[in-house]
Amino acid sequence: MRTIGIIGGMSWESTATYYRLLNEGVRKRLGGLHSAKILLHSCDFAEIEAWQRAGSWEEAGTALASTAKTLERAGADFILLATNTMHLVADTIQSNVHIPFLHIVDAIGEHLQQQGIQKALLLATRFSMRHPFYRERLQQRYGISLLTPTAVEQELIHRIIYDELCVGNIRSSSRQKYHEVIRNYKDQVESIILGCTEIGLLLSQSKVMGLPTIDSTRIHVDTALRWAMNESWTTVNRW
Repeated sequence: MRTIGIIGGMSWESTATYYRLLNEGVRKRLGGLHSAKILLHSCDFAEIEAWQRAGSWEEAGTALASTAKTLERAGADFILLATNTMHLVADTIQSNVHIPFLHIVDAIGEHLQQQGIQKALLLATRFSMRHPFYRERLQQRYGISLLTPTAVEQELIHRIIYDELCVGNIRSSSRQKYHEVIRNYKDQVESIILGCTEIGLLLSQSKVMGLPTIDSTRIHVDTALRWAMNESWTTVNRW
């Protein structure tokens, strides 16, 4: 079994989900008392969020790259960044380590291709919805088109993520607001990408309004498990 180096804490709510799902996945495969081999560095999300807000992506990338190098030195076989938004600095992280980096968009892209999905609605932080790193990677590598909500809807989605979900506050009223946004686009897409690791805490992980949901956390974890269990190493050829 390979050792997974996780950069977490963004937020710790979703990192806890990663940790649980990885260990459940190993137990399901191996049974008994088996659990995942994990090295976890949990960041202080307040520091990361301040860099996000200030647009200081270079500084954030340098900090996360340093964390990745620490995990590599500690014995990690590959790096898993337990957040969607900070994949904006994925290239900086990968260029500073000698072990593979499992990009969340590659995991999602491969899954969408397997499902025959060519157009999806992205629900995420406003950084992920506005910056091109998500959209361009899916389009260029997998031929998948992304639709994003309006600027006003993006602010609503973003606020609920940071003010509620990241602090464990799950509100049915916010779930309804997300449903209202999805309703505006459900006839234009084939699927919904829950492109923030906390959104799975709020929305169904199967279907919403008849559309299949792609939970980025679960897809990322599934791919990481295949890597860790030596079942697949194909995505590594993409970095």
